[in-house]
Amino acid sequence: MYLHTGSLYWPATLPGHRSYPALRERIRTKAVIVGGGMSGAVCGYVLAKSGIPAVLIEQRTVASGSTSSNTGLLQYSNDKMLSEFACEIGEEAAVRFYRACKQAAEHIADIAESLPGKSEFKRRSSLYFASNAQDVPALRKEYDLLVRHGFDADWWDVERISSRFPFRKEGAIVTRGDAEINPFRFVHGMAEAAADSGLRIFENTAMLSTEGKKGAYRIRTDNGEIEAEHIVYAVGYTPETAGGQWIRANLGRSYAIVTSPLPSLAEWHERFMLWETARPYLYARTTADNRLIVGGLDENVRTPVLQAQDVRTRAMRLLAEIKKLFPGLKPKIDYSWCAAFGESADGLPWLGEDPDRPGQHYCLGYGGNGTIYSMLGAQIIRDRILGENNPVADIVKPNRLVAASRSK
Repeated sequence: MYLHTGSLYWPATLPGHRSYPALRERIRTKAVIVGGGMSGAVCGYVLAKSGIPAVLIEQRTVASGSTSSNTGLLQYSNDKMLSEFACEIGEEAAVRFYRACKQAAEHIADIAESLPGKSEFKRRSSLYFASNAQDVPALRKEYDLLVRHGFDADWWDVERISSRFPFRKEGAIVTRGDAEINPFRFVHGMAEAAADSGLRIFENTAMLSTEGKKGAYRIRTDNGEIEAEHIVYAVGYTPETAGGQWIRANLGRSYAIVTSPLPSLAEWHERFMLWETARPYLYARTTADNRLIVGGLDENVRTPVLQAQDVRTRAMRLLAEIKKLFPGLKPKIDYSWCAAFGESADGLPWLGEDPDRPGQHYCLGYGGNGTIYSMLGAQIIRDRILGENNPVADIVKPNRLVAASRSK
């Protein structure tokens, strides 16, 4: 399956990086991680830093899948608002989940700031604006709930928005504690740090089969074999690779562009990250060298478009949308792509142990907060392996009732 088509920006920012051998032996370890993208690298890093012997296998090369098309926005707010989660899973659980996302963002910040290679991590605020006047009451309700539970947020009315940006919107929430990152460099940096801490990484090593039971699994690859007590599936938007009955994702595709560097971004207030209440939504951020990254136009089709002209058509639509917001800018497209994207029916990721297959774990961070969810998953899986409780494991467990009843 194609995970992306078009021209990708992030790999061009790190032309030289560490590579890893293919597995050509039989080894034994505590845990084997299947997948070398964002989720796999975060799991490998967390397990290695926690002293848990682990092996990571990637069928291609590290960060070559969906990580290369990740647009690098780190936000604790979700595609589904806190107030919506509160209606579905209860206010206490919803707040606990949002707080865990906020804490996960801080853990990512700690890692990014500790890596020797620059991951272009920068703390930012986010402007979540009402796409139309009808969305303002729901957005205001969300703001009130966030503030009531201690989240750092402000309400901006139309006058405040228009005084800082060249566009007018009827209302917006400004959240603090978010960030932007170069996901490709971040994943490679984590992989290197994890490898230096004991994680064994094997590229060009596909999982062919698994057998056994908890504590005694055998994973066969092209030219090797791994014996492990635990298996972690960090397989991104190929959920069928993980097996089991619980992962029934809604898979689609999305689009993104990266512009050429602009002379000035003075009219882009404090480099805020932008997104909106419409679904599907437009989102945008800046880069350290004054580029714009703009994404959206999600479509309910799993396979990315294959024709260059189809990517170009959507890219021009994204460019037109950002020009509506910033008519004074004159951006030109340098990179554009279409990529697979996945969500769950209830807006939550699938993280944790499969109840039907003890010792087999999912780290599938589906949704707009995939990097944040990856960190949550890594912590939940680490805690499970160590026999410790995790405060949000029950909310995102694979067999939660809402996801099981709504997924296709």
